[in-house]
Amino acid sequence: MTGQGKVLIIDDEESMRIACRQTLEMAGYSTVTAENGEYGLERSRQESFDVALLDLRMPGLPGIEVLKKLRQESPNTAVIIITGHGSIESAVQAIKLGAYDYLPKPFTPEALIAQVRRAETAARRALENACVGEGLERKMLSKVLIGRSEAMSHVLRLVQKAAPADSTVLITGETGVGKEVVARAIHRLSRRANQRFVTVDCGTLVETLFESELFGHVKGAFSGAIENTTGKLELADRGTLFLDEIANISVNMQARLLRAVQEREISRVGSTARKKIDVRIISATNRDLQEAVRDGKFREDLYYRLNVIHIAVPPLRERLEDIPALVDFYLRKLAAEKGRPVTGVSDEAMRFLKRCDWPGNVRELINALEYAVVTCEGRILGLKDFPAAMSGSSAPGTTAGGSLARLEQNEIVNALEMFQGNKTRAARHLGINRKTLREKMQKYGLK
Repeated sequence: MTGQGKVLIIDDEESMRIACRQTLEMAGYSTVTAENGEYGLERSRQESFDVALLDLRMPGLPGIEVLKKLRQESPNTAVIIITGHGSIESAVQAIKLGAYDYLPKPFTPEALIAQVRRAETAARRALENACVGEGLERKMLSKVLIGRSEAMSHVLRLVQKAAPADSTVLITGETGVGKEVVARAIHRLSRRANQRFVTVDCGTLVETLFESELFGHVKGAFSGAIENTTGKLELADRGTLFLDEIANISVNMQARLLRAVQEREISRVGSTARKKIDVRIISATNRDLQEAVRDGKFREDLYYRLNVIHIAVPPLRERLEDIPALVDFYLRKLAAEKGRPVTGVSDEAMRFLKRCDWPGNVRELINALEYAVVTCEGRILGLKDFPAAMSGSSAPGTTAGGSLARLEQNEIVNALEMFQGNKTRAARHLGINRKTLREKMQKYGLK
């Protein structure tokens, strides 16, 4: 995806300004450079920027003061702090003052572009959060939580109720249903929307690393702890912490997390110093936590602390009527990202997509659409453009591997019967030409 936003680069090092400008302009961004904080603020008052790159250590006006003024005067500009290895703590402090994130030197062009893209997206989301009133909130949510089924309408209503409450939320659902999307929607509509949304994947870290990841550590706390490190709970102060796959954390870590939630204070690993935090916690799991409680694998007291508001996200197979809306949304998005001229899906392909059971849920649908967008040769995606096995998806009564071929054959037979063997009308109904229909009939031995 090429950038289209505007980036302000504030750094006293000319070589850094030039490198950032060239990298971002090659990625499609327009840039303005400033050699000090005063000039950077002057330019930000003259025009609007989506993202600002700000060096903390500059002569003249300190970077922290520049950040404060940017947040005050240009609240819709996402600020990325450029920092040397020795000033990470200052960067963390800057984040608490409203910076979007920090980028430690040295960094690669790819890292710079990725960070700017994330910040640009965050800035645009912040603009959406400026919308007030239930009607505008619902309109914004409908662009994030795609679908008009009763199941998704129920989720949307719960999100609207949960967002301003500041209570803990437990989101449950199968892998791929979009639990993090729901969590981010809650954050975006909450009073914490302008603060950080910090994620922790509880399923990928061993216990020792998880403790450091969540609470941070001090230098010398353990072998390899060569500097003080801020934990995710501290980074999320005044914002939202999203604990994905919460069921995977150990009983020992459950006890420590419970204390943090109850007391609203933490201590880093290797330190006895306590620090107050103000964090909203949203958790998610694809497992039955009540069963885990009964089996003694999850603390009951922590379960009730995290489950003040419960939102169950339905699997895609239970809301197949939402597939056209999902396809339309992600097809446009993917076509733009990949630079492909795809504009739609044939009726035949849409019928197939609506009949799959989607064990991988929305994530699998997105993957299938991405494959089709990248590999198709026309503007309209046909049945042949989708992966044959669909990652295990199948329609009722079919096996995974043969689902695509069987469904295609059935669609052709049904169309021919519907139009009493008229190939021209059957082909038009299927969204293909007569020649392609004849080839498919020959392929399946149909007459």
